[in-house]
Amino acid sequence: MPIGMITRRTLLQAAACTTISAAAGPTWATATYPSRPVTWVLPYAAGGATGRLAQPICERLSQRLGQPFTMENRPGAGSNTGTESVVHAAPDGYTILATSTANAINVSFDPSLPFDAAHDLIHVAVLARMPLLLMVSTELPVKTLLEFIAYAKANPGKLSVGSAGLGTVQHLSAELFSVMAGLEWTNVHYRGSGPALVDLSSGHIHAMFDNVASSLELLRSGKGRALAVTTRGPCAVTPELPPIWTALPGYNTSGFYGTAVPRGTPQEIVDLLNRETNLAIADPAIRKQFDAIGAIPVPCNARDSAGVFGAEIVRWRQLIALARVRKDG
Repeated sequence: MPIGMITRRTLLQAAACTTISAAAGPTWATATYPSRPVTWVLPYAAGGATGRLAQPICERLSQRLGQPFTMENRPGAGSNTGTESVVHAAPDGYTILATSTANAINVSFDPSLPFDAAHDLIHVAVLARMPLLLMVSTELPVKTLLEFIAYAKANPGKLSVGSAGLGTVQHLSAELFSVMAGLEWTNVHYRGSGPALVDLSSGHIHAMFDNVASSLELLRSGKGRALAVTTRGPCAVTPELPPIWTALPGYNTSGFYGTAVPRGTPQEIVDLLNRETNLAIADPAIRKQFDAIGAIPVPCNARDSAGVFGAEIVRWRQLIALARVRKDG
């Protein structure tokens, strides 16, 4: 056949070869990814539950994929500063966001946001869920969940309840509890769980809801008392504590942790990151680290990860409406 002449048969053969080639091996994107360090953005200050979950995953991805996966804390605006930086990052797989319940809450709680975490990000994987604990000051004369509810009812408006910030999972878990139990108290919002836990241990506030990972040290030191867990079932780290559900049927909250990348990231890279993340979560050594802080692994594929995030948005939107809370307080 003379050069320059292309027949229909030639085109069909070329298309068939392309199809076979795609099915037989990785595409250019996955074959070359990653070729340089990857940044895993944590939209919170260092030292929290997000970092404790992300660190072993980053270490394992670095080993498996041959490039450093480095955590970078970008706190501010209730996770929105770090999240927006990832939304506007290049969609090439080299910038990953550590997502959490805050991203799902903010979709409804802060309608002024210039981005939509549900549509401007591709949700790659779900790492875990984590129960919260109802913690009280040791100076408060209660030792059980029912005693706490009775004491709060007998002292309307006199209790101060701390949180990691307005609109956080800690704040909304407390609001849901007060609505369902018919309680009145004063909310005290801090910039993170750390300062709130310090004030709880010194008796400056009476109670707070906080995730297991950051509450354990205070609990084990005897400077704070845990009365219950927020999930429907018990927590493996504190099996002696009853679920709030036992006193308030229907009550159920937990922290959600996952990963996402900018919209437009090649699907091959998304699937690769999902697969490697799930392999990491399945590793017994990493499972042991998750268990130690009360984290419940939730492995699933990328499509289901997006579905889980969407369900979180619906769940927290309903809770926000029930608790009648707004960003402006």
